Amino acid sequence: MSGGEVAGLLVAVFWAILVSFLAVVLVRLAQTLKAATKLVTGVTERAVPLLGEASATVRSAQTQLDRVDAIATDVQEVASNASALSSTVSTTFGGPLVKVAAFGYGVRRALGRKRPAASQTPPPVVVSRTLPGARRGGGGRGRGRGKG
Repeated sequence: MSGGEVAGLLVAVFWAILVSFLAVVLVRLAQTLKAATKLVTGVTERAVPLLGEASATVRSAQTQLDRVDAIATDVQEVASNASALSSTVSTTFGGPLVKVAAFGYGVRRALGRKRPAASQTPPPVVVSRTLPGARRGGGGRGRGRGKG
């Protein structure tokens, strides 16, 4: 064998090793692509029904929000009507009621001033104690005290 033949043989061996290495890499890449395709297919199969359910949920939530909006509008109308009714009642009955209360207070004070004796309280009564009688004889010093 000549030097050219040995060099050609070495190049052929290295070329065969390179082709084998590239074949292994391509096989592994194909397996990875198959796994990725299978994963994407699985995710798609599960995501499509979930998106349909999410869409139905959003539509239901919109319906509920429309109902809540209608209820809030009705409550606002009732509140404004109650406020108007309250101010009407206050205007209609407030002034006369204040006048009647003031008149009643004045009558009570006037009646309380006319009868001062009735409003005084009697002296307290002590139960089960005998009070000494009043002394006779002008109340001089030393009289009626023991010597006698």
